[in-house]
Amino acid sequence: MVDENFEAKALADHWISHRLADGRESVFFADPGHAIPTEIIDDRELDPRGEPGELRLDRLTGDWVAVAAHRQSRTYLPPKEQCPLCPSVGGRHSEIPTEDFDVVVFENRFPSLGPALGQIHSPELGAPITDAPVPAVGRCEVVVFTPDHAGSFGSLTDERARTVVEAWAHRTRELSAKEGIEQVFIFENRGQDIGVTLHHPHGQIYAYPYVTPTAKKIAQRARDHFEKTQTALLGEILESEIADGSRIVSRGEHFTVFVPYAARWPLEAHLVPHRHVPDFAALTEEEKDELAIMYRDLLRRFDGLYDTPTPYIAAWHQAPINDADREATRLHLQLTSPRRAADKLKFLAGSEAAMGAFINDITPEQTAARLREVSL
Repeated sequence: MVDENFEAKALADHWISHRLADGRESVFFADPGHAIPTEIIDDRELDPRGEPGELRLDRLTGDWVAVAAHRQSRTYLPPKEQCPLCPSVGGRHSEIPTEDFDVVVFENRFPSLGPALGQIHSPELGAPITDAPVPAVGRCEVVVFTPDHAGSFGSLTDERARTVVEAWAHRTRELSAKEGIEQVFIFENRGQDIGVTLHHPHGQIYAYPYVTPTAKKIAQRARDHFEKTQTALLGEILESEIADGSRIVSRGEHFTVFVPYAARWPLEAHLVPHRHVPDFAALTEEEKDELAIMYRDLLRRFDGLYDTPTPYIAAWHQAPINDADREATRLHLQLTSPRRAADKLKFLAGSEAAMGAFINDITPEQTAARLREVSL
C-alpha cells in the first residue's frame, strides 16, 4: 500500500519512486516546472534478481575485494536503438519504462554490490585465518542525466544540471540511512578510453558496506590534522591554493576549482566547497545552485582543451557515514583524465599501478593555465 502522505511530499519535492518489473527501485526527478511521471508500468518479463556476489578480504592489505562474476553478461556498448538507458518508445522496452522523464536513478541490473543489504565485519589482526567469503551486500545505482542518447553532463542546461545535483543529494541521504551502509560514492566514468559500457550520459552511485581504502586514508589524515589543529585539512589546503593563485581555475561564492599542488594525472582538478560540509545532503539550496553550474562548466573546460571529447573520471568524495571522520572530512570532487595530449593517454604502469607512486609529466601550474584559457 502506498503512503499517500509520503507520495504527496515526494511529488511536492519533484521526485517519485517506482518499482521495475523485477522489484528494483526507480526514482524519477523533475526539472522545476516539469511534471513527474506517475503512470509508469514496467511490463517486461525479467528474471528474478540473483543473490549477491562475494566480498573477499585481502589478508595482506586488509582491503575488501568484490567478486561479481555475474557482471560478465552485462550490456556492452549497444547501438542507440538498443540502449537500455533511453526512454521506452515504440514498443521497445528499456530500463526506463516511460517516454517522458528528466532525470532517473535506478538500481543497477548487474550490481557489484547488493541487492541484499546487511553489515560486514573485518576480522581483527591475529584472528584465525579464513578464506570464507561474505555476501557482497550494498547498493549500486545508475543515474541517467537525460533522455537524450547523445551529449554529456557538460552539455546539460542549467536547470538539468541542478536537477542531477538534487538527485545526488537525495540519494546520498536515502542510501546513508540504509542498513549496513558505511560510505556513499557518486561517480561518473566518461569515455570509452575510461572503460564505459554504455554511451548514454549517465553516472553511478555505490553504497558500500565498508569504508573504501582511499576514503579511509583521506579520513585518517583529515582526522589526525583536526585533532592537532582543530581545523579541517581540506579547508587549509583550499586557503593555501587561493593564497598562491597559480593553480586556481575558477572561483565562486561557495566553491573554488583548482589543480592540486601534487596532481597525479595529466588533467586533474578539484572542486571544493568553502564551507565545511560532509556530503551532498548537507549542502544548502544556494550551494547546490552554484555547484551545478561550476561543475558543468569545469567539464566543458576539460572538453575544450582538444577537438574531441576528453575521457574522465569524476569522483565525488563524501565523508564516511558512521564515523567521527565527518567532522574532519569535507565533500569535494576529484576530476581526473589520463589524456596527456590530443592523441596520447597516460597508462598506469609499474610505479603507479604496483606501488601507487605517481609520476606526472605535466606541471599542475601548466594544466591550470590551460583550463583557465578555455572559452565557455
